[in-house]
Amino acid sequence: MYREKVVQMFHHAYDHYLKNAFPYDELQPISCRGMDTWGSFSLTLIDALDTLAVMKNYTEFRRVVNTLLSTADFNVNINVSVFETNIRVVGGLLSAHLLSKKAGMDVDAGWPCSGPLLTLAEKVARKLLPAFQTKTGMPFGTVNLQHGVPEGETPITCTAGVSTFIVEFGTLSQLTGDPIFENVAVNALEALWKRRSKLDKFACYQVCNHINVQDGKWTALDSGIGGGVDSYFEYLVKGAILFQEPRFLKMFKEYEKLISKYMKKDDWYFWTLIGDIEQAVKTLYNYHAVWKQYGFTPEIYDVSHSHAKRENYPLRPEFIESIMYLYYATKDQHLLEIGVDILESIERSARTECGYATVNIHFDFPFIIFVAV
Repeated sequence: MYREKVVQMFHHAYDHYLKNAFPYDELQPISCRGMDTWGSFSLTLIDALDTLAVMKNYTEFRRVVNTLLSTADFNVNINVSVFETNIRVVGGLLSAHLLSKKAGMDVDAGWPCSGPLLTLAEKVARKLLPAFQTKTGMPFGTVNLQHGVPEGETPITCTAGVSTFIVEFGTLSQLTGDPIFENVAVNALEALWKRRSKLDKFACYQVCNHINVQDGKWTALDSGIGGGVDSYFEYLVKGAILFQEPRFLKMFKEYEKLISKYMKKDDWYFWTLIGDIEQAVKTLYNYHAVWKQYGFTPEIYDVSHSHAKRENYPLRPEFIESIMYLYYATKDQHLLEIGVDILESIERSARTECGYATVNIHFDFPFIIFVAV
C-alpha cells in the first residue's frame, strides 16, 4: 500500500510539473508556475528519469529521453553552479543512460560505453572543465556554459564544491575512455587533502568550510559534517567503493578519527556506508525523535540545547535515504515504520494543489505555514 502511495505522490508532483512548469527547471508548488533555478535545463525532467525507471514507468522514461535529446541545449550564455550542474545534470543523465537498456530503449552494440544520453552527459561535463583550470586544480564555483569561468569570478568555494565530482566524473571517464574527467576530480581531491589544516592553528578539524581555489588558503574556519562539507566525506566513501580505490577510504578514515574525537556528542552523527551499524541505528533513532517532536526535522537543530534553530523543512532527502540504507543493512522493521511516519507527515503537511512545498514550523502557533511559492 505504501509503495503505491509513494508512486502516487511522485506523480502528483511530476504530472503537475509537466502541466504547469515544463520547460522550466522546477515547479513552484503553491503558485503552480514554473521557474528556472539551476540553468534552464528542464531540470525536473532530468532529475525524474531514474525515478521513472525505478518505478517501471518505461513508456514515460522513453518519451522524456526523446524530449530531452531533441530540446536540450547546453550551449547557452548562462552562468551555472559547477557543483549543482555536476550532481544534478551530469549525474542524472548518467543514471538515465545506465538504466536505458532496462527501460526498453534501443541501444547499440557499444552500450554502455556509447549512447545519446552518455554523449549528452559528456557535453555538459566538458562545459564544466574550465572551472578546474586553477593554480591548485580545485574548481571555481561558477562557470558560463559558453565562455568558461566568468570574469571576476570569486575564487572562494565551499569544500563540497571542490570535492564532489569523483562519482560522476569517474563514471564518465570509465564509460567514455577519456581520462580527463576522472583526472580533474582526483586532482581536486588530492589538492584538498594536501591543504587539510593543523588542529593547533585552526578551530576546524582537518578541513574547513570554504577555501580559496587559487592560493589554497582556508577562508571560513568553521567545520563540521553538514552543509558545505558533507558530500566531501560522502564521495570519498562512495568513490572508494565504486572504483575500488583504497586511498579514498584511507583519507576518509583519517577524517573519521578526528570527527569521532572532536565532533561527536552522544549519538549525534552517523556513518552507515562504512559499516558502523550500531552507531547508525542510535543516531537515526535520535533524528526520528526530533521528527516526532516537530513534525519534521528542522533545517538546523541545536543538539546542545535540544531545540530547532532554523525552523523549516525544505523536503531534504538525506534522512529517508539513510533509513533506506540502514534498513537494507539490518532489516529492522522499525525503520520501515519510521519511513511510513515520514511519508505520512509529508503527505499531510507539505502537499499542495500541484506539488509539495517547503514548510515553516511556527512553534508559537498550532499550524504549519508553506514558505515555497
